[in-house]
Amino acid sequence: MSAVASNRGLIAWAFYDWANSAFAAVIITFVFATYFSQGIATDPVVGTASWGWAMTASGLVIALLSPVLGAIADAGGRRKPWIFVFTWLCVIGCGLLWTAEPSAEWVLFTLIVVAIANVGFEIATVFYNAMLPDLTQRQHMGRLSGWSWGFGYAGGLACLIFALLAFVQTETPLFGLNRETAEHIRITGPLVGVWLFVFSLPLLFLTPDRPSQSGSAADAVREGLRRLGKTIVDVGRQRRLARFLIAHMLYVDGLNTLFAFGGIYAAGTFGLNMADVIRFGILLNVTAGLGAFAFAWIDDWLGPKRTILIALFGLIVFGMTAVLVTSATAFWITGAMLGIFVGPTQAASRTLMARLAPDERQNEMFGLYALSGKATAFLGPMVLGTVTYWTDSQRLGMATILVFFAAGTWLLYGLDDTAIGDPKDTDHQQVRDGFDGIHRL
Repeated sequence: MSAVASNRGLIAWAFYDWANSAFAAVIITFVFATYFSQGIATDPVVGTASWGWAMTASGLVIALLSPVLGAIADAGGRRKPWIFVFTWLCVIGCGLLWTAEPSAEWVLFTLIVVAIANVGFEIATVFYNAMLPDLTQRQHMGRLSGWSWGFGYAGGLACLIFALLAFVQTETPLFGLNRETAEHIRITGPLVGVWLFVFSLPLLFLTPDRPSQSGSAADAVREGLRRLGKTIVDVGRQRRLARFLIAHMLYVDGLNTLFAFGGIYAAGTFGLNMADVIRFGILLNVTAGLGAFAFAWIDDWLGPKRTILIALFGLIVFGMTAVLVTSATAFWITGAMLGIFVGPTQAASRTLMARLAPDERQNEMFGLYALSGKATAFLGPMVLGTVTYWTDSQRLGMATILVFFAAGTWLLYGLDDTAIGDPKDTDHQQVRDGFDGIHRL
């Protein structure tokens, strides 16, 4: 079922990371989220909370749909049609954000549109990630995953910087946009939509896909749901896979909380203003991208499990340093070092999932992988907020992230990945052969 791609096909696949990272950087993290809380909502506190609820709601939809749609796609064979249906959902949502005027009347509309666009973004990524093991040889998967993840950071930054220089932070925005009605901010929605559409086209035309399986769409739905039910029953028996998914859930909670509250911590503890927070975010993305590129070779050399462990150790060390330092300069340096280990954690996790998942269930397994990244997304922010409130200390609140990193490290360290990727390994072959009742690991 493999469809090993040419160099042109691999570059086209990586370009999708470049394409979709603009949505995360411009809409979800920096520009539009800030505009919503400060320009559309009645006040920043209510706006921040409402935005968080919308992301939580979309996360629940993603967690529920990803495994189901992944199982159906596995039964049907092809991935690219699913990628482009949900990519277009995200593109349309981004375009509709142009209408989000700076008035409380647009709060509900904006939240619904952003939530729908986020669902499209995340579910398209499930099928995109599932293409990885088909495109290159197993010993090169880490390299491809790391390079494309680094490429994604570069794409998100490129779109963000263009948006800031051309529209957001200039007195004379392109096209004569009206700053009083926030047109210079609202245009970032269509900008991201066009960016995502244009740079996703190489994947559509140049990257090979699996062939379509025989049978009707209804047959694929029935078979997919049957497979998913069997997998849910059997996944607990697949100890390596289950252990990895739980470990991934924990350390991704820590990463998500770090990104969600890093700017708040920087502003509250070290006095960074909004412009400084954006610069700090850009710095984190630059070093994360460089880390993803650099660790791509290490992933193939040492394996994804060891790469994740090294990265998590770095996150713990520099995360602890970030909690302890007292000067803004030291915090900037520590933050830059922290970013280096963020990218490899994410990229190598994708590689390890690709190696653990059976070939014929890649979409379904990456659906479960997405579920493990969303199922407890509320937990990190809840613990951080509660500890911060009880102790009246942002430092102690941020320190809770280290617990998630440490717990994920402990679980991953005990994961038996001996001979993963070796076709002669009978234990790994049991996993690849499709949960067929042989489950002694």
